[in-house]
Amino acid sequence: MPGKAIIIGATSGIGRSLAVELHNRGYIVGATGRRNQRLKELQDELGDRLYIQTMDVSHTENAIKQLKRITDQMNGLDIIVLNAGISRSGEGTTRKTDLKVVDINIRGFANLTSFCFEQFEKQGHGHLVGISSIASLFGWGRTPVYNASKSFVNTYLQGYRQKANHSDANITITNILPGFVRSEMTENKKNMFWVSSAKKAATQIADAIEAKKDKAYVTKRWRLIAWLIKLIPEKIWNRM
Repeated sequence: MPGKAIIIGATSGIGRSLAVELHNRGYIVGATGRRNQRLKELQDELGDRLYIQTMDVSHTENAIKQLKRITDQMNGLDIIVLNAGISRSGEGTTRKTDLKVVDINIRGFANLTSFCFEQFEKQGHGHLVGISSIASLFGWGRTPVYNASKSFVNTYLQGYRQKANHSDANITITNILPGFVRSEMTENKKNMFWVSSAKKAATQIADAIEAKKDKAYVTKRWRLIAWLIKLIPEKIWNRM
C-alpha cells in the first residue's frame, strides 16, 4: 500500500512533478517550499491527500519545526524526499553566491537528513531519498560550489546508508542522480543534451523509490555518462 511521503522543495521542477506523480500513485503527499502561493496552487490541483507547508531549508531550526508540523497533519511519515536546492543565488558576488548555495544544498540538506534518520530509527522504519546530480561526479569551473554541494550529498548519503545497515530499524537510503531536466533551474542553460521533462524524471524517481534502490540515474542513460566521467584522467579534466 502507498504510504506517506513528504517532498522538500516541491514548488517547481522535479519536486512538483514528483508530488503529482506520487499523489497519482495513491500516496498521501506533503509538499514544502518557500513559495506559498505555488504550494496553494498545487493543493488546489491535487485536492485530497495533499498537505502543504511553507519552508526555507536554510533556516534550520524553523525547518525542523515546519517538518514536524506537516508530519503531524499527515499523521506520520514513511518517505522523505530531500529535493530543495539551488545552483546559484543571484546575489552578485561569488562569495555570497557560494555561501548561499552551501546554506541550502549542504546545511539545509544535512539538517533534515540527520533529523529524519533519527525519527525513522525511533519509529522503526523509513525511506530517505536525496536528490543529487550528475554534476556531483566532477568539479566544474562555471559552477564549482553547486557541483561540490551535490558531491557532499553523495558521500553523506553513502555514510547514512552504511549507518542504516547497522541499525535495528528498517531504513532505506536512496540517492537520485538526475542529468539535465527541463526546469526553472536549467531554463537559461545552453548546450544541454538528453534533456528530460520533469514529468518523465518524476516517473523514474518514483519507480526507484518504490524499488527501494540505493542509487538511480535519471534518466537511465546518464549511467553511461557517469561511467565515461570516471575514465577521464584528472590532468585532462583540469584543462577542459
